[in-house]
Amino acid sequence: MKIKNFKSTCLVLLFSCTVFSCKDLTVLNENPNGVNPANANPNLVLSTVLTESGKAFVNLGYQDIAGVMQHTQKDGWSSGHNEYDWGGSQSWAGYYDILRNNQYVYDRAIATNSELHQGIALVMKSMMFGLITDLWGDAPYTSALKGADGGAANTFPSYDSQEAIYTGILADLEKANTLLSKNATDYPVTVGTADVYYAGAPAKWRKLANSLALRYYMRISSKKPDVAKAGIEKIVGNATQYPIITAIADDCAMPFAGNSNDDSWPANAIYDASESNYRRIKMAATFVDRLLAIKDPRLGVWANKVKIQLVVDPSLPKGTDKIDGSKRYLSPDKVAGKDYNTNEYVGLPTAIVGGASYNLSPTAEQAANNPHVSWLNDIYKQAKGTLLKSRLMSAAEIRFILAEAALKGWAVGDAKTHYEAGVKASLDTWGVGSSYATYIAGDGVKYDGTLKQIIEQKWISSWTAAQEAWFDYRRTGFPALVAGPQAKRKVLPVRFFYMLDERNLNKVNTESAMSKLEQTEFSAADGKNSPWSKPWVAQGTSKPW
Repeated sequence: MKIKNFKSTCLVLLFSCTVFSCKDLTVLNENPNGVNPANANPNLVLSTVLTESGKAFVNLGYQDIAGVMQHTQKDGWSSGHNEYDWGGSQSWAGYYDILRNNQYVYDRAIATNSELHQGIALVMKSMMFGLITDLWGDAPYTSALKGADGGAANTFPSYDSQEAIYTGILADLEKANTLLSKNATDYPVTVGTADVYYAGAPAKWRKLANSLALRYYMRISSKKPDVAKAGIEKIVGNATQYPIITAIADDCAMPFAGNSNDDSWPANAIYDASESNYRRIKMAATFVDRLLAIKDPRLGVWANKVKIQLVVDPSLPKGTDKIDGSKRYLSPDKVAGKDYNTNEYVGLPTAIVGGASYNLSPTAEQAANNPHVSWLNDIYKQAKGTLLKSRLMSAAEIRFILAEAALKGWAVGDAKTHYEAGVKASLDTWGVGSSYATYIAGDGVKYDGTLKQIIEQKWISSWTAAQEAWFDYRRTGFPALVAGPQAKRKVLPVRFFYMLDERNLNKVNTESAMSKLEQTEFSAADGKNSPWSKPWVAQGTSKPW
């Protein structure tokens, strides 16, 4: 949002021997189409904060972090997605842009005494700073967002410890819970259509605030178990004072407008004439094989069956290799010594050589037209849709957090009840709730009282929001994923690099933060600033490896 002031001086124009002189304008004029930031309605910026945050989350969870957590793999342009060959290319600049806009919303809310906007801004501040510290570790926090004030300390801010950032987030969420505790009619200023998450409903924002607190208490549970236990029990023990998300109607999930590439589902085919981005993303074998093993009804919602299924038939004459409709028939000699899969759903193995030619594909082009592996469901070609949402927090996630807390012996209810409610919430979200009774009784899904099972179902339910599964994996080691043969290291990474610009421009503070990372046997080749160096939250835990 920019305001432009213009001073006009006389312009002398000579044309056809005639002299025209304009009026001397010495009075300051304001752009009639502009808005003065000093008195603007915070809703004008809040909508940008929410939509950009939603896009930031889905761009992680549907793109490269989905590769890390082996929901998907790419068979073209795959090095970052499959192999974690990031080279320090990630940047937090976009996240801090969101936070600067959010700070404006908060400051205007203070100026106008709008407690509703204050509460929402604190929730979004917590969510975005939580994402930054989850991804990088130590980061600018208390000294951040002050660049406009000038001075070296503001231009090159110091880094707060990851522990301090989590502590600050939890304090802000406590404050937000109070600010958002009134009835909607008690707030003199409304949010309305600017709120693409909850249409300005303070009760839902309050549930989100407390649900985020549960997320971050569990995040620090290995490092500060007493703090996590007390915080989670406080919230769960007083539902009136600390309401949380327990129904999918209260999920924080942002739909897409679908009017342009900028406001559409990422990697859609509507605004990508060649469909190249959609076609390069395939289901991962790790994910598909597990969903098949437990007869998961969500598989068909997320993936297509292979276009052409392999059929290896011993009765066929030697040398047979023919396509008939949606089947490709092969005699055993044609597949001898080769890796192949005859299922209706086939995932791409993790970080393999020649992914585009996997499973006897007749094409190895980068455009990724392999007919023998499962492409994503056709809904992901679209720019928008009822299931195409950025999922920032869900009832399923909360139920799995509480199941884990109960498994620890904390006073939050019954682990089995929460686990089963989490499974049901996810099935309902994806439109297959009618399969719940059969599914929950099946092998591998029926509650067995293990953390492994709880986190596995949480991993499955994090489809298109894989970053949360990544942070759980770093904390628990589940699911027990294995890096592929082409991966940059033998194990999965646990953080992002501090980017080159930050290391150059804010050198002293960045080097101080890097010195606090725990180097591991897998990070030695990169130095301390490595995706395989452990931030505070993983140090001393022996997790995930």
